[in-house]
Amino acid sequence: MTATNDMFRFDRILIANRGEIACRVIRTARAMGYGTVAVHSEADRGARHVGLADAAVEIGPAPVSRSYLKGDEIIAAALKSGAQAVHPGYGFLSENAAFAEACGQAGLVFIGPSPDAIRAMGDKALAKRRMIDAGVPCVPGYQGDDQDDATFAAEAKRIGYPVMIKASAGGGGRGMRLVNDPAELAAALKAARSEAKNAFGDGTLLLEKAVVEPRHVEIQVFGDHQGNVIHLGERDCSIQRRHQKVVEEAPSPAVDASLRAAMGEAATQAARAISYVGAGTVEFLLDRSGDFYFLEMNTRLQVEHPVTELVTGLDLVALQLAVAAGRPLPLRQDDVRIEGHAIEVRLYAEDPARGFLPQTGEVARWSPSEAPGLRTDHGLNPVDQVTPYYDPMIAKVIAHGADREEARRRLVFGLEDTTLFGLTTNKSFLLDVLRDDVFAAGAATTGFIASRFPQGWHDATDATDALAVAAAVFCGAGSAPSLRPAWLAPTLILRTGEAELAATARAEADGWRVTIGDAVRIVAFPPGPDAHAVTIDGLRRPLRLLRRGDRLFIDLDGRTRLAEDRTYAPAAGRAAGSGGVTRAPMNGQVTALEVVEGQTVEKGQLVAVLEAMKMQQRILAPQAGIVRKVAVAVGDQVAARDLLMEIADENAPAATN
Repeated sequence: MTATNDMFRFDRILIANRGEIACRVIRTARAMGYGTVAVHSEADRGARHVGLADAAVEIGPAPVSRSYLKGDEIIAAALKSGAQAVHPGYGFLSENAAFAEACGQAGLVFIGPSPDAIRAMGDKALAKRRMIDAGVPCVPGYQGDDQDDATFAAEAKRIGYPVMIKASAGGGGRGMRLVNDPAELAAALKAARSEAKNAFGDGTLLLEKAVVEPRHVEIQVFGDHQGNVIHLGERDCSIQRRHQKVVEEAPSPAVDASLRAAMGEAATQAARAISYVGAGTVEFLLDRSGDFYFLEMNTRLQVEHPVTELVTGLDLVALQLAVAAGRPLPLRQDDVRIEGHAIEVRLYAEDPARGFLPQTGEVARWSPSEAPGLRTDHGLNPVDQVTPYYDPMIAKVIAHGADREEARRRLVFGLEDTTLFGLTTNKSFLLDVLRDDVFAAGAATTGFIASRFPQGWHDATDATDALAVAAAVFCGAGSAPSLRPAWLAPTLILRTGEAELAATARAEADGWRVTIGDAVRIVAFPPGPDAHAVTIDGLRRPLRLLRRGDRLFIDLDGRTRLAEDRTYAPAAGRAAGSGGVTRAPMNGQVTALEVVEGQTVEKGQLVAVLEAMKMQQRILAPQAGIVRKVAVAVGDQVAARDLLMEIADENAPAATN
């Protein structure tokens, strides 16, 4: 390895990001002897990445537009802290050519590709034209400058339905719409433009022929300043929801050595065409016949890079830092080895039973698993706060095994052994995916979630045992009101999810006898204040508990539930969206209002759009009628269950807040 070129020398790095990726970059940078600087918003003053770094600079209020997207503030923070290099992580400014250029103009090393390479691939339409010229296989489509709806209609007819609308300026599922019929095109174009404009500041769109239920396979590439370009094999990212990846693995179950070589050659060809330097990912669609098509290139480190690290034994952040410092890649293509299998899942703060709505609030307890073969990348403190300002992904859980089945088993166990209390996550959904027969067979395509959960996801496991534990805890430890003599065999009203059930609990010699409907359970706890087990009907099982007043978080057999003691609570109020009262289903910002007071609407008509954690939620009219009241304005921040509007029959009185 040659000495570092003086023009690239640095020993202190500012990480222009937050959360788990900032923590992950800090970990490698410090191991290599680099000093680290964190930036943070007002909301992130106590964040884990801030505490891990050697220094930190506050850069603005909580909204990303006033903090993490303020390139000038980040550059000023780097200069103020004495950092000579900036690592952008992923998201935020990582693929912003102007920011990369501004770093160079300020004398800072940008740990990523050149601004020209970012521009070449950041514009999806331009990127596709470049790849066609470079001989990389591409999906038929339209990438023209004419953005008129009539032009799109003509091009869609030429390409043939179904077609995919995409935002030219960015990815991640924003501005993406599948259109199966010409009658759907105009509405889809309008929605995609609006979402692309909000997400990227650019509403330019492109069209592609939709490849039905392909696999999403991407190739990790690396280039250096000496002109060397290699690939590190593929990752399969087919399991997606709303074009957001949920599960990733390496290698792909659908790729053999010859296909890997062909896709790898196409990916390195794409990278060479733009003189690429650093870590990048070339994404392809792989159809059932084995043909593959260029999708896009991400000019940054990917969220799913850990699976590549685990099967290659390479630290991709370390390679990024070496290349950014002017060193050549320390290995050639023939040196790359893929050993074993790795699978990653993204743990989100969201409620999969309610359409995957983002969740915000207090993380009352966070305890990642330390099981063998498991890695957890996260940005959480043991007690923390999830705010509505940032992405709902809170951790990545990754398992490595000698083969795919071992990796899958280890990941299932690791997820079961991971505890997060305080807000709802997608953990149970991820467990159902990993246990699914189609996934276990390695046969999942991009249509997996829609086909396996056609009515949406709902926890089908029996909650009786968890409620029996709750009844025993509430009676044994005393809840409000606290005096409940066990000999009275009190009846409790317990809520889990949307259901309320009656339970009776009586103390007996061998534990608590709990009756819920026709089910009877004997629940016994081992001695000790922090026992991690419970015996139910003679079977000892793993258990974690956290009680907050009349709320009890229960992790039983790896499934997390919230049980509430509603025995002495008032009757529940009206649910969000019941009758004509339309309430916010989540915390977020009102980004669009599609109706005004006095307007007549049909049931199911779009009336408003909320955005939280980069996701948009369409609010539909719960009934036909007249809009009696609009309680919010565009730009307002609302909390879950805040009143949005009231819709009533023409002669009905207006509902009240």
